[in-house]
Amino acid sequence: MPRPAFVLRYCPGYGRVALLWVITLAGGRIGAEEMWRAGAASVAITPEKNLWMAGFAARTRPAEGKETDLFAKALVLEDARGRRFVVVTLDLIGVPRVLRQAVERRVREAHGLAAESLLLNASHTHSGPEFRSRWVSAKPEELALRPEAEEYVRSLEDKLVAVVGEALKQLAPAQLGYSHARAGFAMNRRLPTPRGFQNSANPDGPVDHDVPVLRVTSPDGKQLRAVLFGYACHATTLALYQWNADYAGYAQTGVEAAHPGAVALFLNGASGDQNPYPRGTVELARQHGRALANGVETALGVAPRLVRGELRVALAEIALDYGPKPTREDFQVRAASKDAVEVAHAKFFLGKLDAGEALPASYPYPVQVVRLGDAVLLAALGGEVCVDYALRLKRELAGDGAVWLAGYSNDVMGYIPSRRVRREGGYEAEGAMRYSSVHPAPWDEALEERIVAKVHELSSQVRPGAR
Repeated sequence: MPRPAFVLRYCPGYGRVALLWVITLAGGRIGAEEMWRAGAASVAITPEKNLWMAGFAARTRPAEGKETDLFAKALVLEDARGRRFVVVTLDLIGVPRVLRQAVERRVREAHGLAAESLLLNASHTHSGPEFRSRWVSAKPEELALRPEAEEYVRSLEDKLVAVVGEALKQLAPAQLGYSHARAGFAMNRRLPTPRGFQNSANPDGPVDHDVPVLRVTSPDGKQLRAVLFGYACHATTLALYQWNADYAGYAQTGVEAAHPGAVALFLNGASGDQNPYPRGTVELARQHGRALANGVETALGVAPRLVRGELRVALAEIALDYGPKPTREDFQVRAASKDAVEVAHAKFFLGKLDAGEALPASYPYPVQVVRLGDAVLLAALGGEVCVDYALRLKRELAGDGAVWLAGYSNDVMGYIPSRRVRREGGYEAEGAMRYSSVHPAPWDEALEERIVAKVHELSSQVRPGAR
């Protein structure tokens, strides 16, 4: 391998003399015009009070302390032209739309960061706090804790803005590299049965075992400063009454222990219909965390694809239509059901109709695409995206470098089934919508085509040479 040649050169906009490098590798060069800067930071977001816990409707009481801390982490990337991208990862159940909007506004005012340059992603741990307020089936005990949950959201917003600011302070010349490996504990959880699709392990269902890894190192590539990695799996190993970041938290802890001083960030993938197996104990969560951390270490152990070129970002919203809207008579029939969730959902929307309100016809759905030079195309989608999206987009965008799909991004409003899953029915297709005070009906079957079309459109916008 050719020896790196180092030069001192003044960088306009940096306000100082910086050490830049030119590396000749595989016939290409990384020079001053392709220099990256990066910074990372972390902050604990573990609730100080025992709030109601998110993710499992069967819970009957609030949290009882912590098993692990929960964290928010920020990674800032800046190309040689000064364009920035910030990803914030959260050990939480989701990202409410209003939280994304508040953080977006504040980092724009404080740091001039454009909306399309900010990505918020949730690990979807089911052992974190319930701080959302759109569930029609909330228990009285949960409703009693809503003031504390609202206080937590205010504190969370402040911490997210602060961790972005801290990551910006850490900006320094860096080398970026991409590689990937695999982990095998995720399994499709939609099992076909004579009574329909049940939430159970399906070894024959589609999965995405890829572990994409973006490494951020010192300019000479020797010191790991941050690592962003992903996997497509629900964070549902545990159903504790203690705060716990599940396998994703243990994986991040393992990577950071192996690389002192580095910040490890987990980006959840298209895991809407994927569960970790086996599940149920803390030791199993640790085991899955070790498996994922091993995948990251495997990826770090191979020569990366160095990220050359510029950063390009795009963000848009599309209107995701609901299927045929239920009539008043439909809701009245459901209100007489023996299913408590069905009854609560029907009565909520009957109340809306009684108040003279029109039912929404669609929901504003976020789609974000980020191009990291010639190496990585990252598509970040809102909601609990099913795995078919990742498998399809990796095929269709294969000529755009490594294709990395993240779900649970910028707004987690519910499940996003593929056309196949929507037609098959079951929890991800329609059953989960009954818990929401936002959605009057399941999505229209055309949602996959609309989402994929928007990803293609934004991907074209961020290609080199595109305006």
